Amino acid sequence: MRRAMKLLATGVGLAALTAAGVGGYYLGQFRRESAPSSFAVRALQPAPLEDARAASPPAASSEPSLAPVTLTPERMQRIGVKTGVVEVRAVHDELRTVGTIEADEARISDVNVRFAGWVRKVYADAMYKQVRRGQPLLTVYSPELVTAEREYLVARELLAQTTSPGGTTDFHGSRLLLRAAAERLKHWQIPDREIARLKKSGKVAQEIEIDSPSSGLIIERKAFPNTYAEPGTKLYSVADLSTVWVYAHIFQNEIGRVKVGDPATVSVDAYPGQTFPARVSFIWPEVDQTTRRARVRLEIPNPELKLLLGMYVSVQLGLPRGDRLAIPSSGVFQSGARQIAFVDRGGGYFEPRDIEVGARAGDDFVVLKGLAAGERVVTSANFLIDSESQLAAALGSFAPPPPGVGAAAAINAPKGATLEYSSKPPIPRTGSNDFRVELTDGDGAPVLGAEVTVTFFMPAMPAMGMAAMRSVATLKEKGGGVYEGSGDVPMGGTWQVTVLATKAGQTLAQKQFSVTAEGGM
Repeated sequence: MRRAMKLLATGVGLAALTAAGVGGYYLGQFRRESAPSSFAVRALQPAPLEDARAASPPAASSEPSLAPVTLTPERMQRIGVKTGVVEVRAVHDELRTVGTIEADEARISDVNVRFAGWVRKVYADAMYKQVRRGQPLLTVYSPELVTAEREYLVARELLAQTTSPGGTTDFHGSRLLLRAAAERLKHWQIPDREIARLKKSGKVAQEIEIDSPSSGLIIERKAFPNTYAEPGTKLYSVADLSTVWVYAHIFQNEIGRVKVGDPATVSVDAYPGQTFPARVSFIWPEVDQTTRRARVRLEIPNPELKLLLGMYVSVQLGLPRGDRLAIPSSGVFQSGARQIAFVDRGGGYFEPRDIEVGARAGDDFVVLKGLAAGERVVTSANFLIDSESQLAAALGSFAPPPPGVGAAAAINAPKGATLEYSSKPPIPRTGSNDFRVELTDGDGAPVLGAEVTVTFFMPAMPAMGMAAMRSVATLKEKGGGVYEGSGDVPMGGTWQVTVLATKAGQTLAQKQFSVTAEGGM
């Protein structure tokens, strides 16, 4: 466990900015404060080493403090700082899911008969056989149909007798009888060509052909030779697959992002690199109680019949969101319950700002609060700048002002002061260490009466569940610009060390660097 924690701590080392060196040595005692799950760091008062070892870690605030930081161009290049613009633009969201290909229910036609009879010949004798509209599918023998055709012929004969010379039959009654016989055949959906044949030949057919009502593929078949068919019996289902449906599933929290008419693309592994355009046509008004997902139906043109029934497909829904104020998603730094953007104010000055963003839209976030159009934000190296910002806040008073407000003077004053730092052992280790600082002015004379501190800081690692840690040692003046003291390094790993010398509230010199302490927890 100790070894693992050491590796974790070592992995988060951050090379801090290195200011001009200033001389003078100081010795003091360390006290550390470890912020638990909140990752916050609070300033501590110097305390005897014995008290520090006996003290328990105090409670921490909910979030770490942040302060503006200033980076040199070389530093920004070394850590890979990149920025992006906050702007109003057309925002497009996307949602990925999966689905299956099904037939378009509006393009399915059932083949049945309206009279009872026996199936004799079957022309469409296989599933998924391609048929065209008006193509004969089977023949049926029906005693009822034979009787109806005979009645039609009798009515036609009676009508002929009324029009012949010397006819005695009622002309009006014969014409009504013939019309009723013809309407009965049409009511049974007898093809027009069969009625034409009956008129022309005057002979009753023992079998009648049933035609396909539409073009497509046979997706269901119940017609077999010698099968008895009652009125309404479904013999075939013919599906036009030139347009198909996809049934996709989306989670309950995503339903509000999808609406009817949204464009989509469908891809299938059978055709790598090819996509098929689609459009949302219906959203089921029901959520599955087990999976908490709703069904979405998409319509897809399928003129080449490449998409087959039952295919498992990937669906990408394109969700236009209109013109919105947007920020690149990489520009949002998620810090616990906070959303932070580092605003580039120019001259290497970066200001941490709490923002509020809405739903993610592709590579962007919609900005709800905290940013204005035209501002630039950091989109790369956010984690490193966040660590720098935490360190600046932990030190308490080194947040640099914006460019042009004397930032350089605030960091190093008076100009030319130097400090030299050393420790014993040279590489700090877990536990007690001795520190020495020699402080001189620009002429090489020792600086007396200064206040010198050595601060060890390790940024929080939210992803690892580790809190930020900070240890401060206040060194004692030994004379001749030399300050010495001993302090406790909490654990092994990479630490950001800040050596600070002040006098009468003014910063004399500051030096920042990284050290990797030896030892475990």
